[in-house]
Amino acid sequence: MLGLPASIQSCLPRRTLGRTRLAVSELGLGAASLGNLYRPMSETEAQRTLDAAFDQGVSYVDCAPYYGFGLCEQRVGRGLKGRDGIVVSTKVGRLLQPAPEVIDDSERFGFRSAMPFTPVFDYSHDGVMRSWESSLQRLGAGRIDVLYVHDIGRLTHGSRHSERMHQLVHGGGLRALSRLRAEGLIDAVGIGVNEVQVCLELLEETDLDVILLAGRYTLLEQHALDALFPECARRGTSIVIGGPYNSGILATGTRSHVAPRFNYEVAATDVVFRVRRLERVCREFDVPLPAAALQFPLAHPQVASVIPGLAGPEQVEQTLAYYRTQIPADFWDELRAQNLIHEAAPLPVATTQP
Repeated sequence: MLGLPASIQSCLPRRTLGRTRLAVSELGLGAASLGNLYRPMSETEAQRTLDAAFDQGVSYVDCAPYYGFGLCEQRVGRGLKGRDGIVVSTKVGRLLQPAPEVIDDSERFGFRSAMPFTPVFDYSHDGVMRSWESSLQRLGAGRIDVLYVHDIGRLTHGSRHSERMHQLVHGGGLRALSRLRAEGLIDAVGIGVNEVQVCLELLEETDLDVILLAGRYTLLEQHALDALFPECARRGTSIVIGGPYNSGILATGTRSHVAPRFNYEVAATDVVFRVRRLERVCREFDVPLPAAALQFPLAHPQVASVIPGLAGPEQVEQTLAYYRTQIPADFWDELRAQNLIHEAAPLPVATTQP
């Protein structure tokens, strides 16, 4: 675990990850943007983003080899130098193979990175071990706190899902993760996905400390409450919420000058209609939509942290402002009265944020 002086760490409340010794800040940093997601980011801006987050008490950062093909992990590693108490997670499931044909930062897989590597799926025992070792080197760290299995599931693999799952379950991938945890080389094992069903499948196969669930428990979607959250509660598995803005539409709203995006694509008409209903309630109570989107998942006791993507110190400041925005209880009651929130979803309590 890497970090900050205790006086600063106390600025943001922390929650425990599953049954581990780890405690993460309620607001974490999703670091995909540091891998030049959709646009280039300078080294200076990347460092300023990390400094702004850590200096204000964010004590959890999530990265992955896939983000910028190693660039994100390198930048996070540099940003952690001289700090203690920061929980770091990264991911396994893709190996980076040399790609000498890469000569510039033309977009690949959504990233504007000139790192001369290409990602190749590998969920095997040896693949997991190689990925972990390579991440340690890119981070320049002696240990990694949390390892997530990245993008396992039908949403990513389609007809090859069974093959990838077999590699993970029977090809030794899960065994490698369990070994790393048992030997104290990592503290927690999890999966990082954008779908619910594969979470339920893997909970039957192994003991997960945490699930990083992107986009599936938000103001727009709460079906995870039906089966996944109760099962996680029964097993003592924490949830980290990625993509709290559903790829952007809950941050920009429907009146942006750019087409609102949902699930990495232009939002469908029914999604836009639902967001407009949310926006009407937000206007009635003078609540910023992004603030409601950020605070809603944290009301659930199974959720340990929400980790929006942050790009630049200004975005860090704005996100912290949303996190601290006072939202009246009547606002949440109205959303529920209009059937915009699942009847089983816990509602945030209108208390003063630190």
